[in-house]
Amino acid sequence: MAGSPTTYWNYIKVEELLSLQCGLEETDRELTNDEVLFITVHQIDELWFKLILRELVAVRDCFAQVPVPETSLAAAVRGIGRVATLLRSVSQHFELMETVTTRDYLGFRDKLFPASGFQSAQLREIEILLGLDPDHRVHLGHEGSYIDALKNADGSSSPALLRVQRRQQDTPCVRDALQAWLYRTPIQGSVPDDAGDAEVVAKFLEEFVAAHRRQSDHQLEMAKAHAMSDKDIERLEVRYAGEIDKARLFLMGADVDEADRRRVSRVRAALVYIESYRELPLLAWPRELVDGIILLEQSFLIFRQRHARMVERVIGRRTGTGGSAGVEYLDQTALKYRVFSNVWAVRTLLLRSEALPAVERPGFYAFTHGQ
Repeated sequence: MAGSPTTYWNYIKVEELLSLQCGLEETDRELTNDEVLFITVHQIDELWFKLILRELVAVRDCFAQVPVPETSLAAAVRGIGRVATLLRSVSQHFELMETVTTRDYLGFRDKLFPASGFQSAQLREIEILLGLDPDHRVHLGHEGSYIDALKNADGSSSPALLRVQRRQQDTPCVRDALQAWLYRTPIQGSVPDDAGDAEVVAKFLEEFVAAHRRQSDHQLEMAKAHAMSDKDIERLEVRYAGEIDKARLFLMGADVDEADRRRVSRVRAALVYIESYRELPLLAWPRELVDGIILLEQSFLIFRQRHARMVERVIGRRTGTGGSAGVEYLDQTALKYRVFSNVWAVRTLLLRSEALPAVERPGFYAFTHGQ
């Protein structure tokens, strides 16, 4: 027997949705418009976070495959782009929040104690799924860790805590899956399992560093031509020499333990290779993906910065409802929370196309190989 005809209001549960903006009251009739706005915006944020998590899981699962099918890269790029768009949508909500004046917000702020936005389990899930290093987390306030902030007031477990704990067990994170994929990137036609791969990668890096040095020397000479004094010239020479040294040490993985050095160096070499030779057919979609990762994290950083400025505008720099440092805490997260640091760092090293080392085995990069 056929079911009842579908209606718009039943399909998206309109009545149920519209009954959820009452906060701590039975209905929203007793609330001010400002409080209903506050509740509604945060509920919408959580819905956006749900969609972000779904997209990130799909992206992670794509890159957890070995090899990653070339035909799936377009879908991964689209998913990453959607996450960036969702984050921008969340950021736009802060403009709505800024229509609430300080006095009007203070009229219902006490209801929130000791609740806080950093108890958003889904936002913590996004950070975990992306791959935020737990050691980089900013201390919230009186809690021992961000996990403690997700417990009930009596210290017992909560749905938020269980959600985050499940996400912690859901591995790999996007960063690790992406780095494993990057590690397998063919460099000058060589992949990690090939005999002599380490030598091929080392040769490419030496050639790239030499090209980087030549470009830096050229830029230094142009800068010195416009220097105002001998002291200025000396400063420029030190600065450019430092850039060359940092580039070499970064590409060689000198900043990590020796046991991880080859793997990290190859991941960074892969990023340089993808960015530098993006016209090669096999690298076209990987380059789009790398650029998408930059856009995604940039959108997340803008979200954090926009959040901090909205809070400062509405309540200044007072202590947060959850006991955190408020705006100071938010500013620190915007400054310190970077996940894809290698992707960002490589941008400092890239060269103009005519300065690049020659591609070896260009025929390898036709659409015939998996990665």
